[in-house]
This record gives sequence, structure tokens and C-alpha cells, in this order.
Amino acid sequence: MIRHAHRLLVLTTVVVAAVLLSAIPAGAQQLVDAGKEGDGSGGLAFVLFTVLVFVCGGTLFFMDRVRRRRVREEEDAPR
Repeated sequence: MIRHAHRLLVLTTVVVAAVLLSAIPAGAQQLVDAGKEGDGSGGLAFVLFTVLVFVCGGTLFFMDRVRRRRVREEEDAPR
């Protein structure tokens, strides 16, 4: 019974922390304003967006590679 209460307390704490942390980006607003004229922020926004796209693509590629390697190791493992 105590174990169940401890797990419930941990779960509640994690959920509350996740909700509070998800509200933080809304307070940050915009880090780069690409709408200003003549100060070069549009180029910076494009570069940052390009980096973000490549990081996301690389992450997906890495996760797929790890998954395929794990599946191959499970198939090669003796039973």
C-alpha cells in the first residue's frame, strides 16, 4: 500500500513538473525576430531554422539506426 502511494506521489510530481515546464516557452516568446527590416535577423532566423531541421533529421536517422542494430542483434542472438 505504501509502495502504491509512493508511486502515485512520484507520478503526480512528474506530471506537475511537466505541466509547469511546458508553460516556460510561452513566456519566452520569440528568440529571433525575423520580421525586422535591414538588421539581418531574417538571415539568422533562416540559419537557425536550417540547423534545427538538420538536427531533427539527424536525430531521426540515429534513432532508426539504433533500432535496426537492436533488431539485428536480437535476431543474431542464440536461443
